[in-house]
Amino acid sequence: MSKIWNIYLSGEIHSDWREQIREGVAAANLPVHLSSPVTVHADSDDCGVAIFGMEENKYWHDHKGALLNSMRTGTLLRDADIVVVRFGDKYKQWNAAFDAGYAAAIGTPTIILHPPEHDHALKEVDASAAAVARTPQQVVQALAYIINGTMPD
Repeated sequence: MSKIWNIYLSGEIHSDWREQIREGVAAANLPVHLSSPVTVHADSDDCGVAIFGMEENKYWHDHKGALLNSMRTGTLLRDADIVVVRFGDKYKQWNAAFDAGYAAAIGTPTIILHPPEHDHALKEVDASAAAVARTPQQVVQALAYIINGTMPD
């Protein structure tokens, strides 16, 4: 039986990059299991108070959710063979930067995905990565090479 690779898809939630990777991995018939954080922003923000009760103070509201999300994210990051971290055009993506740093700290290889205009801002993140990609298609090609040793068409 071939190894099933665990690939964690971290980062921005405002574009379809995860779906592009899912489709590319399926088309290439790669033996991977893809996982990701909760990508419904409201669910991620409100999970703690939905489960453990409302908080009047926004700090404690956010804290409850952050603790639950950190258990999910930390577990999936530790189980990953490769972490793909996408930095998009919208918002300051502190969670993505944290995940990239966490993966680097535990020795999990990362593929960082971002447009060229983020090169300067992400130079330290890129320096710790195993690879830097510009498109989801490049990520799929990299995974195909890593897993099967196949070159792109």
